[in-house]
Amino acid sequence: MSRSAEPRRGIRLPELASTDRAALDALLDSALVGHFSLVSEGGTPAILPTAVIRDGDRVLCHGSTGSRWMRRLASGAPAALAVTSYDGLVVARSAFESSIRYRSAVLFGTCTPVTDDDKERVLDLVTERLLPGRRAEVRRHTKAELAATLVLALPIDDWSLRISDGWPEDGPDDVAGTAWAGVVPLSPVWGAPEPAPDLADGIEVPASVRALSRPSAG
Repeated sequence: MSRSAEPRRGIRLPELASTDRAALDALLDSALVGHFSLVSEGGTPAILPTAVIRDGDRVLCHGSTGSRWMRRLASGAPAALAVTSYDGLVVARSAFESSIRYRSAVLFGTCTPVTDDDKERVLDLVTERLLPGRRAEVRRHTKAELAATLVLALPIDDWSLRISDGWPEDGPDDVAGTAWAGVVPLSPVWGAPEPAPDLADGIEVPASVRALSRPSAG
């Protein structure tokens, strides 16, 4: 399915389904972890949690060349990638109507390995996505590290997106009652950096980490 094609639509609660590719990109750009589901050669289902980043019209993941599940994905086995963001708690006047605000996407397709001549550049993208500015602060990848790393790309062609961002949907009798209702937003923040136990004396927190843990304005 091309970028402009219609994404998959769910059957239950179709009002939560979204065909907005920009909203999908925003979710993929904000999430750090995704879960690949696949079936082994022996027919056993498996779920592989891994760091994921979006690179244009594809999602990248990486892992050890020794991982049988990564090798299974690299072989072209059909897979699905789930990414979810928990954005808040919907507090209704009844437990039945209470829920969460979330954005959830599932991407379908097959992964292809990133070629060796592009692997280092792609791994730099991963590093910069996870911690902007870090690439310039550490040494380059060694040949052994590159050889031991498998990088996969999943095209963003076939996908399903659901967004729950509404308010409590209480019935008239509950609205007329005395229970509080509303939304409690969730805003994850990074905590203060904790140095490694074996960090040598005199090494300061680098700029990339300071920027990540710095409180946002406002």
